[in-house]
Amino acid sequence: MMDAKKVPHYQRIARQLKSAIERGELAPGSRLPASRVYAQELGVSRSTIENAWGELVAQGWLERRGQAGTFISDRLSPRQATPLRPAASRESSAPQPFQMGLPALDLFPRGLWTRVMGRRLRTQSRFDLAPGDPCGELILRQAIVDYLRLSRSIECQPEQVLISGNFAASMTLILRTLARPGQHMWMEDPGYPFIRPVVSAAGVNIDPVPVDDEGMNIDWAQAHYPQARFALLTPAHQSPLGVALSLERRRQLLQWAAQCDGWIIEDDYDSEFRYHGKPLPPLKSLDAPQRVLYAGTFSKSMFPALRTAWLVVPLPLAAQFRRQTDLIHCNVPTLWQHTLADFINEGHFWRHLKKMRASYAQRRQWLESALQAQGFQVVPQSGGIQLVVAVSGDDRELARRGQRAGLAVQALSDWRMRSRGEGGLLMSFTNLTSAAMASDVVGELKRALAGAEE
Repeated sequence: MMDAKKVPHYQRIARQLKSAIERGELAPGSRLPASRVYAQELGVSRSTIENAWGELVAQGWLERRGQAGTFISDRLSPRQATPLRPAASRESSAPQPFQMGLPALDLFPRGLWTRVMGRRLRTQSRFDLAPGDPCGELILRQAIVDYLRLSRSIECQPEQVLISGNFAASMTLILRTLARPGQHMWMEDPGYPFIRPVVSAAGVNIDPVPVDDEGMNIDWAQAHYPQARFALLTPAHQSPLGVALSLERRRQLLQWAAQCDGWIIEDDYDSEFRYHGKPLPPLKSLDAPQRVLYAGTFSKSMFPALRTAWLVVPLPLAAQFRRQTDLIHCNVPTLWQHTLADFINEGHFWRHLKKMRASYAQRRQWLESALQAQGFQVVPQSGGIQLVVAVSGDDRELARRGQRAGLAVQALSDWRMRSRGEGGLLMSFTNLTSAAMASDVVGELKRALAGAEE
């Protein structure tokens, strides 16, 4: 076998591209980026890319369509076109079918992002090498202010915005600034389980509050946990059930915070993605008493490796939070912050979101149709990037069967604390790139749940 070091560079690129097609990461008929953009992204010459593509064209993997560009061949054999299941390995970066928490990785404009970042790199001065603002770079905080004003009707100032690496970091900042050990926090039940250790580590007691068709039950919370000082919830699309907090309960929650000197933490993790009806206003946009801390992230709308989130705090608390950031400092690289600010200010982010909404609506429909065709009951939702499938029996055991088959479904029961309710399977549709792919993986799920052999 030829020494890997002696294999021409273009052949290695061709093999990598062919492997991506075999794994189903690149669907038949999809267009490749321009060779110039691809070459820039890989750090090679354009001729190297053209040679790699020429080899794959000769083998039938790619098609050239004149000025329209280069495409994955529509004429691949069924064996070639069938997505291969990636090996269950921590080292694999390819998303598993139904994997939650991931945006559509194939839709992000990587070439455009590379050019925006490259321009920032070329124009950096020596002063950009120094530690940045511990609250986050002003240019990004201002871009977020403008974005929230137009997209959420939230009026705020840059000094109210803090940049962090993720929601957990934002929560840590909130708890260090406002919380004291022994205090209580309402949390949705079922709800996002991975933030609970952060809250418990701060010595704050978690009070599980049931969720119904109108979201977190505020009356129930006030009756059972009147001592609570904090309320953490996902009003836009409750995680994981997808219901929206009703307008009446939004007002009720704000009234509670004003009367009891409480703090509301609004986790707005995916409100960009709604497919039916008009969205209700964020709690923050209704926050006359200044009791809402508004948390958002770019990991669901762009890509998780960006690791950039934001927190909007009430103006009276801005100085107090700034003092705390001096101790824990924003850990998002300055280059990433500047690039993201440029990406937003130049309109790329808006165009990307528009494309994502349209694609997600389509991918959601693909998954819903495939599930219903196999006899699954899909719980109705108006938005979000995941679905809930109602199941009877032990949903934890059913989830384990799906996971053993390489399908990243999760049991609804694993997201509960004390509440009881029907079992369900949680799954995402974001990285399903075709109706055929959705049908295939749902078929695999059906067989796995029936106890069939992998």
